[in-house]
Amino acid sequence: MKYSGIGGQAVMEGVMMKNKDKYAVAVRKPDHEIEVMVSEYTGIIKNEKIKNMPILRGVFNFIDSLVLGMQTLTFSASFYEDEEEDEKKAAKTADLTSEEAAKQEKRDKKKEDAMMGGTVVLSIVLAVGIFMMLPYFISSFFQKFITSRLLLGLLEGMIRLTIFIGYVALISLMEDIHRVYMYHGAEHKCINCIEHGMDLNVENVRKSSRLHKRCGTSFLLIVMLISILFFMFISVDSALLKVVYRLLLIPVIAGVSYEFIRLAGRSDNAIVNLISKPGLWLQKITTKEPDDEMIEVAIKSVEAVFDWKPYVEEIRSH
Repeated sequence: MKYSGIGGQAVMEGVMMKNKDKYAVAVRKPDHEIEVMVSEYTGIIKNEKIKNMPILRGVFNFIDSLVLGMQTLTFSASFYEDEEEDEKKAAKTADLTSEEAAKQEKRDKKKEDAMMGGTVVLSIVLAVGIFMMLPYFISSFFQKFITSRLLLGLLEGMIRLTIFIGYVALISLMEDIHRVYMYHGAEHKCINCIEHGMDLNVENVRKSSRLHKRCGTSFLLIVMLISILFFMFISVDSALLKVVYRLLLIPVIAGVSYEFIRLAGRSDNAIVNLISKPGLWLQKITTKEPDDEMIEVAIKSVEAVFDWKPYVEEIRSH
């Protein structure tokens, strides 16, 4: 397997693929045509030296993934808006001059960006609250029975893993999420196809694995596992300080987890592969086998940002 440098995510009825600063979103529209939008996203940090600093780059990458993820989800969802909403938008701009319409569009864009920023912040707060703080408060009820700090830390970690895996499994039962998971599978299968030196076509993608070591699911699971190790060694008596230290350690944990996922995507080392196994097992929930139409969408997204033919030829020549 040769590292390609491309990655992506599933969106509503589509796939986003990113290669360096360039990304593409391919969506299967209600009329069954495939719409492809290509753009650039340079990230929240513009300074390349800071952007590529170990540990810190994991934090920046996580935030960038959330921001870009929200943007691409909004784009894909726009094809499935209610007709009533479309009519309201049309009526809103029908009587405006071209200049007024442009100003209105600019205002709408600012409002949309503000809402998107708020959604990203709210998502982070909720994730930290549910997956990081809630397990701590639940485990604190057992302090009367468990005096060992290490055992309490382990219990907190087990509660965190249970909540996380339970959440992932529960939302997979929703029909819309199930389809997103199928597109997630198509995304992985396309990347695996080219990284294993095969031509990018429906037949080859279909027989490729839907599991990949660089997946965001694996990253989140590694975050949960590494947090157990970090939080077990917080040795203060104050409940307030325990919460503060946990909050301060979250960026460090995210950075360390990113470094492991980055290494896993570039290495076939036996130890790295072994540590990657739990993330691959969890991906059996967050990815599903796609149909051929979904694979076609994922292929369009890859081809919009990545010239796979010389890459595959290079693999075959070695």
